[in-house]
Amino acid sequence: MNATVPHDRPERAYDVVLFGATGFVGALTAEYLAAHAPAGCRWALAGRDTAKLERLRERLASIDPACARLPLLRADAQDPAAVRELAASTRVLATTVGPYIWYGAELVAACAEAGTDYVDLTGEPEFVDRMYVEHDARARETGARIVHACGFDSIPADLGAYFTVRQLPQGVPLAVDGFMRSNAFFSGGTLASALTALSRGPQTLAAAHARRLHEPRLLGRRARGPVGAPRFSRETGTWALPLPSLDPRIVARSAAALERYGPDFRYRHYASVKHLPVAVGGTAALGATVALAQVPPARRWLMDRWEPGRGPDAERRARSWFSVRFVGEGGGRRVLTEVAGGDPGYGETAKMLAESALCLAHDALPEAAGQLTTAVAMGDALIARLQKAGITFRVADAR
Repeated sequence: MNATVPHDRPERAYDVVLFGATGFVGALTAEYLAAHAPAGCRWALAGRDTAKLERLRERLASIDPACARLPLLRADAQDPAAVRELAASTRVLATTVGPYIWYGAELVAACAEAGTDYVDLTGEPEFVDRMYVEHDARARETGARIVHACGFDSIPADLGAYFTVRQLPQGVPLAVDGFMRSNAFFSGGTLASALTALSRGPQTLAAAHARRLHEPRLLGRRARGPVGAPRFSRETGTWALPLPSLDPRIVARSAAALERYGPDFRYRHYASVKHLPVAVGGTAALGATVALAQVPPARRWLMDRWEPGRGPDAERRARSWFSVRFVGEGGGRRVLTEVAGGDPGYGETAKMLAESALCLAHDALPEAAGQLTTAVAMGDALIARLQKAGITFRVADAR
């Protein structure tokens, strides 16, 4: 997480390029940019299929007629030369193309080499750790900010914990627990990424070990993201089930990089359910999914049930919501905070990715480079953007 001051960068043709724009989440992100990118923002659509890009551009022109002139850039995520050209053309590259372990490495490598900022939606721990080992050092040299997990994984947890820490005393040990609730459905692309990550247990452990060997030790402080135990939470009045996600690792890395988290910081992340039978059923379903992900025919069957590019319709997304409540304690003070919004898998994820890209492209931010978290790279500036865009960050109670 150590970073150096970025070098001056040459002028680029674009401020933001959206790669994977014709996928389910990619198209929603493009629609958000069409409606909300500031005047003068130079952005472009990128992907493998020019015909699909042209159809998307026609649709975007109904949101903003100026989008009829959006540049279209053809590139394949596994074509190193095309990806290098793409990265060199823009100040920020945002990609929605997963599973990232298969389709993200060339993009990160190209951005690290070109000094181009990078944002994605990955929730894959193996991918994040491999990219740190392979590209963090070069990104720090070129000034590139490599910011993974800029969607529902892991912005609510990372910025929510950051927001909670800001309500607590400085210079004391802090403990924060996050409790996530949602009624959302997820798309084929999200399912494919999740199943791929779950099927790669040994590779994930090996990547985490390699990262530990490369990452500087934290001296004089501790920052942890342990797995909690299932329990009933009096603070939220719900059953809390530990979530085996990327979120606690991201939060712990933010805590390691920022002294505001105190000398000894701990974060735990849970799914929050109201009724015990649902908690038991959810635990069983998660266990079954993990088991099925280890068996290639079963994994393919699950992926075939909902192909990438498909997702819930607009009516279903409009009814979806999420809430992450945080309980933070330290220095004799206790706070309850909340990050909440609409459809987390798509509408809000597209919003989070787009605002992250715009934040890196246009906002005054701390000088940092390398592989960074959203809290470290953008912090207060991104929270302000998300609040303006309708995502809630609030203090519910403080004692």
